[in-house]
Amino acid sequence: MAAEKMEFKTEVKELLDLMIHSLYSHKEIFLRELISNASDAIDKARFESLTNTGILENTGAWKIKIIVDKAAGTLAVSDNGMGMTHDEVIAELGTIAHSGTKDFLRALQSKELKDKPELIGQFGVGFYSSFMVADKVAVVTRKATEKTKKAIKWESTADGSFTIDETKKDLAGTDVILHLKADDKNYLNEWEIRSIIKKYSDYIEHPVVMDVEREKEDPRDKNKKIKVAEEETMNAGKAIWLRDPSEVKTEEYNEFYKHISHDFGDPAKVIHYRAEGTSEFTALLFVPAKAPYGILYRDYKIGPTLYVKRVQIMDHCEQLIPEYLRFIKGVVDSSDLPLNVSREILQNNKHVEVIKKNITKKVLDTLLDMKKNAYDSYVAFHKEFGRVLKEGIHFDFSRKEQIADLLLFPSTKTEAGKLTTFEDYYKNMPIAQGEIYYITGRPDENVLQSPYLEAFREKGYEVLIMTDDIDDVIMSSLQEYKGKKIKSVIKGDISLDTTGDKEKEKSKEKFEKLLAMIKNQLKDEVKDVRVSGRLKDSACCLVADEGGLDPQMEKLLKSMGQEVPSDKRILEINAGHQIFEVMNNLVAQGGREDVLKEYIDLLYNQALLLEGSKVKDPAAFAKAMAKLMLENAKQSASH
Repeated sequence: MAAEKMEFKTEVKELLDLMIHSLYSHKEIFLRELISNASDAIDKARFESLTNTGILENTGAWKIKIIVDKAAGTLAVSDNGMGMTHDEVIAELGTIAHSGTKDFLRALQSKELKDKPELIGQFGVGFYSSFMVADKVAVVTRKATEKTKKAIKWESTADGSFTIDETKKDLAGTDVILHLKADDKNYLNEWEIRSIIKKYSDYIEHPVVMDVEREKEDPRDKNKKIKVAEEETMNAGKAIWLRDPSEVKTEEYNEFYKHISHDFGDPAKVIHYRAEGTSEFTALLFVPAKAPYGILYRDYKIGPTLYVKRVQIMDHCEQLIPEYLRFIKGVVDSSDLPLNVSREILQNNKHVEVIKKNITKKVLDTLLDMKKNAYDSYVAFHKEFGRVLKEGIHFDFSRKEQIADLLLFPSTKTEAGKLTTFEDYYKNMPIAQGEIYYITGRPDENVLQSPYLEAFREKGYEVLIMTDDIDDVIMSSLQEYKGKKIKSVIKGDISLDTTGDKEKEKSKEKFEKLLAMIKNQLKDEVKDVRVSGRLKDSACCLVADEGGLDPQMEKLLKSMGQEVPSDKRILEINAGHQIFEVMNNLVAQGGREDVLKEYIDLLYNQALLLEGSKVKDPAAFAKAMAKLMLENAKQSASH
């Protein structure tokens, strides 16, 4: 086969440019990433060798070898794992197949230089970090199922292209050879390599070895010393999850977390326990401190790594954890599952369901304990993962109130920067208050100034403020908390007391003709026109039906390209507002219909603006406003 020259995909070119020209701190993570990739390759080969006996070539004891050639200025990371085919090399090393690639690159470009490296491993592009220290990288790989010595050689100088050629390799696996830059030859030193492995890769289960020169006694002359190269294991290689939690130091947990998650920071919480009973397993789980990029994308991989009797079965076992806890990282080691278990078998396995229930309960209990005993840490966690966690209310009916207890919100009664909970809201409710109220809005809006809150403020009722795009759907799923119904202040009719109901009936009679006129003029725009029980200062507002979509959810669905049923709003008027007295008098006097029509259009457009929507005809609206201002100015001048 003749050598092929191929172009990197655009995203890879951008990423390599960032790696080479922008990232300077923590360059040593390149070795962590290459060792992690090598470990993953061995895990795949080890699994295949146990479940498909005879398919794989016998490559000897599993290990990752660091090979230093100071004369050539190269550092190689070699494994005897699964290896890759020609097509797999192109797919793995020539593209980044993530739907969030553009967002990732934007984030990488916008953050401070010192903060950028943490994003590399999280996004699964660790291989490319090699170019931070190397001006040329070669990959020689042979698939473990390949019976001949035929191998593939990939090579690039990060110039926007790479070459692929055939070569030969005695054993299956992959060698990544880095031709180090002049300024990065320090990574050829034994002490530097040893310290990086100790820091980042001590808990790789497979031995990470290196030939080390040591002075030894000359067997021919005991008075002389000779230098001998011996292969030495550089990492501890212990299955940390099988150790007693009391024997594991915080630093050890932190480094193991970084290894499995490719995160650069420490976890917010460690959950390490052994379950015994109907299903025996050990779990070492971590609550991250920061949300990884892509967690809201559909292709985000969820679930802890599954081991069966210390053998890794799959990287991300989504059957072990509900989707609303997808931020959890870690490992689960089961004693009850077969080694050849498949994803299909897992879906209907009773042991898996027991493990999932056990883990879900343990995580939720841990989060509740954090909320009670480490509140500041929990607030930081909630800021990162609250939106994901609340999805559980919609998808996990049996635990929806338990999940609701974990949520935090600002409200109309909290101080700036402070948060409250459903439990505190419930405890502080006045006896006369029958429902729990909330309002939705965008984070960039000043929701506290919303006219929908006027009556609640006057009454002294607290309203929870919710600014996540999915909040209305989530609250519709929750429905009630401790027997109190949960109600949106921007949907349905509002009656805060019987006195208000009587006043609304009187106003309805008083403004009957005006209401009919407004309803007739706006029949194509609104479903109904009625007297409001929520307005005290503002003239009018638009509200949805009790079971309708709020404006924010409607906009979200439309932005996702989904068809949204045309659901007209209800226009509510504030019968106590002076404008309606004026309009009612005009109706009673007869005539001036043209003025009334202008007023009605202005009020409707005003209501659209208050709910965050656009007016139908901005030019006509501006013209009418200017005319009204001019008339008002003339009247003021005449007085």
